[in-house]
Amino acid sequence: MEQVSQRVPLIDGVAKVTGRLSFAADMAMEGLVHGALLFSPRAHARIVSLDPTAALSFPGVIGVWWHANTPQNGYNSSIWYCGQVALADERMFPPIVRHVGDRVAVVLAETEALARAARSKIAVEYEDLPAVLTPQAALNHAGPVADAGGPTYRNPVDEVVFVHGDPEAAFARADHVAEVAVKTPRSHHCAVEPHVCLAWPEVGGRIAVHSPCQSVFAVQAVVAQALAMEPDRLHVTKAPIGGSFGGKAEPILDPICAYLASRTGLPVRLALNRHETFIATRTRSAVTGRMRIALSAEGHILGRDTDVVVDIGAYCTGGNYLPGSMLQRLARLYDVPAERYRGRAVYTNTLPTGAFRGYGSPQIHALGEIALDLALRDIGLDPVAARILNIVAPGARDPWQGLDLGNARGADCLTRGAEAFKWAERRDTVVKRGRFRRGVGMAAATHINGCFPSDDEATTATLCLRADGRADLVCALHDLGCGSDTSLAQIAAEVLGLRASEIVIAPADTDICAYDLGTRASRMTYIAGEAVRRAALVLAAVVADTAALALNAAPGEIRLRSGRAQAAHASMTFAELANWLAMRGTALPAATHTHRASANPGSYAAHFAEVEVDTLTGRVQVSDYLAVHDVGRAINPMLVEGQIHGGVQIGIGYALYEDVAVDKGTGRILADSFARYTLVNAPEMPSLRVLLVEEGESTGPFGAKAIGEIATIPVAPAIVNAVNHALGTRLTDLPLLPDRIVAALNPGSQS
Repeated sequence: MEQVSQRVPLIDGVAKVTGRLSFAADMAMEGLVHGALLFSPRAHARIVSLDPTAALSFPGVIGVWWHANTPQNGYNSSIWYCGQVALADERMFPPIVRHVGDRVAVVLAETEALARAARSKIAVEYEDLPAVLTPQAALNHAGPVADAGGPTYRNPVDEVVFVHGDPEAAFARADHVAEVAVKTPRSHHCAVEPHVCLAWPEVGGRIAVHSPCQSVFAVQAVVAQALAMEPDRLHVTKAPIGGSFGGKAEPILDPICAYLASRTGLPVRLALNRHETFIATRTRSAVTGRMRIALSAEGHILGRDTDVVVDIGAYCTGGNYLPGSMLQRLARLYDVPAERYRGRAVYTNTLPTGAFRGYGSPQIHALGEIALDLALRDIGLDPVAARILNIVAPGARDPWQGLDLGNARGADCLTRGAEAFKWAERRDTVVKRGRFRRGVGMAAATHINGCFPSDDEATTATLCLRADGRADLVCALHDLGCGSDTSLAQIAAEVLGLRASEIVIAPADTDICAYDLGTRASRMTYIAGEAVRRAALVLAAVVADTAALALNAAPGEIRLRSGRAQAAHASMTFAELANWLAMRGTALPAATHTHRASANPGSYAAHFAEVEVDTLTGRVQVSDYLAVHDVGRAINPMLVEGQIHGGVQIGIGYALYEDVAVDKGTGRILADSFARYTLVNAPEMPSLRVLLVEEGESTGPFGAKAIGEIATIPVAPAIVNAVNHALGTRLTDLPLLPDRIVAALNPGSQS
């Protein structure tokens, strides 16, 4: 392999570090005007009146729009294709606001500063309505949620119930039964780039939308639904993304931006500052869960009974999918003969939630892996050995969807990780006395590879030879900053005999790309990568046949390597071949392939953590960390390692620091800025080692499968398990803030 499995630098890395890469916020256009949104200070209220007079009096203000003068079409910001049926409970500007940070109005002005200044002069009168601010209150408020004058909202929004085997018999014959409750918090994406969007009128009456999105077709679908316009009147292009982690999967600003451009005939820029991004975009859903586990004396999991409640916030978005998503991940990890699961998603009058690196996996793994560790501790069994005993084997089928889990190498992750981490030795020698205590913990995890068996899980890739000997790749790709463009370029380059830097990737564009789901569900390498590989095989065959004619060689004699077509007696560069074709008036070769998924194997991982806990202050320092991942094959080991490092950083924050806490009296977000929201920075990062298990996956490109989302999934339970091991506690509520640890160590001091 000359490109695949090589540590190839990012193909856009130089442009990024030199500042040459232009992000959406950098874009300048003649006549560009700026919007500023006004957000609700109330958790649930009717807008009785809105007076824009003072704002409109500012010179340079173009207009003010709110629910009374904008379309009131219902839409769902999480749909990803036109015509998708989903609960359409959002409005650009609702007459009844549903959370602190809901959209009330927008001011359009010649400068952003002017728009923000005028915004502060809008006079709004609210009539407060009863607010449901906790998932517990939501469950007590089943049936219609208070909503005068609007659509009816019900709790639960969605419910999934699944029974496999005979749970009652499993618990009856168990040697040990444990029941554990776990709470996971909301967390924020904290991408370096806040949300931004640009839109402008195009010749012919269309509206262009330029967005740092995760799917241009999702933007097109959502905007079309919100504005009740034909999708082909919207031309959506992807801007480079300054980080997303799922936070830009849903078009939040795009409908408003497109509407203002169509209404005014002007190019419009709408951008949020950091505070606004915290209060008015999306977070990871908070989950309250309970799990009962039935164990045999040897550590076999005989059965589980799981109940989870998911707080999806004020609007459905994709929250109704979360109970099923969490079940899908839960059922793929261990071979459990009897399973009962109930998952409910509920509305609250709080910030809406959405995708965030794992989409339900971090929450359900926190519940499952913390509960399993505590159950095993009760009967004195080793956490690694018991997991090896239960983890699914290659070729297993998950009991919920019946899908083949592929070359599932979770057991390899556990055994190789335990050896590399020196698990048995460290487990017995950690410090458990004095002020500073040390402990070790671990957790296993699984995740998906795409959306199969969904019938729209397909990607189309087109590759064509350029006159200069490079190749163009046209595909609806959305690199979120993780390097997926580079990995896909390596796949194409490996087949074509080029370097990754010689694959020119066109930015995703609804005018030139075939439909694609976008970057979600850990599908880019596994699904899009295979589409690219197959398109490259077709193009390589055409190039080889053409070169054979040019070199007077047998078709099977040609080898493509280092940008040359080589025969036994002669060779020519791809650029020379392109010139040879041009001289004859022949079009340059191209190939298109649509790859439709036929499988959804599991990716697997085992993470091992060592922590030091200060029993006086409750502070936890993660001192050593090992992440072992079943990746099939690493297309680019350097980028895979980078994904794991970033995933571990997010997971440490999830375990120890991050919480988008909501005031239970007012619904106001308490952590609404970086000054109030604690992230893991370089000093908090441990010594981190990565071990890759590369045993191949037959349905993935060159045997590869996903790494992006699973990298963060087992981190929090591994750290919680390590803290509980160090302290002998049974801490289960994330994050493990210092006061929670101190309270657990001094239960008599609680009032």
